[in-house]
Amino acid sequence: MPKPLKFLAFDTSTDRLSIAVTDGARVWQHSGPGGAQASTTLIPAIMALLAESGMALGALDAIAFGRGPGSFTGLRTACAVAQGLAFGANHGAGIPVLPIDTLMAVAEEARFQRHGAMAESDAPLSILALLDARMDEMYVQRCEFSGGSCTSVKGCELIRPENMVPGTAPQLLAGNVFAVYAGRLPADLAALDCIEAYPTATALLRLAPALAAAGQCIDAAQALPLYVRDKVAQTTDERARTKADALAASLVPAAPAAPVIPLQS
Repeated sequence: MPKPLKFLAFDTSTDRLSIAVTDGARVWQHSGPGGAQASTTLIPAIMALLAESGMALGALDAIAFGRGPGSFTGLRTACAVAQGLAFGANHGAGIPVLPIDTLMAVAEEARFQRHGAMAESDAPLSILALLDARMDEMYVQRCEFSGGSCTSVKGCELIRPENMVPGTAPQLLAGNVFAVYAGRLPADLAALDCIEAYPTATALLRLAPALAAAGQCIDAAQALPLYVRDKVAQTTDERARTKADALAASLVPAAPAAPVIPLQS
């Protein structure tokens, strides 16, 4: 019988902070406000949850975290904390980290809400995860569940709601876009079963054993956030150039009007 694995998992990719830890049999979890607050509350909340579970950081087999896409600040926080905790564990020897796609966690959370614990005997299930990316766009990723594990059909994409072309229809839609973009999803998608779901740490814990067994754990130094949108704002120099160009355009004199020549009677 395989040894139960001990994992710490957390996600700070949205405005919701989610943390969970398992000893392989029991699960302890914590949730709270995410966003900018996560950078100051994440580590104290993790240490409090570990203390509640009675497990030391060095006893963990791996640290799983939501690698993105999502909030830039949240992803940087999650990656930095995962690296710092992993490097600091076991007297500097470190423990592996397990980066997991945010939208895979969304899909797993929806699957769990609908079907409960995953089993190898479960029928294959296709879920399209949709997460609000702000700026009038969504993060989109299709996940397939089969044989007690989950795989991404392809990488995450950034798409405007009305531009969705899902191809083969999934069995479920999962995410947090249904109230925001309800009237803009293609009719064939909007008619599917929709489950409101966020990337939770407990979903990461359920995904972690199969992903770890598949060799997805990496050294902490290799852990990086997944950014799908490379740019969300202009730099200070770019904003200054934009203002200068607008000012210059406003100072250009208007072309003189053509002279009016009276008609001869």
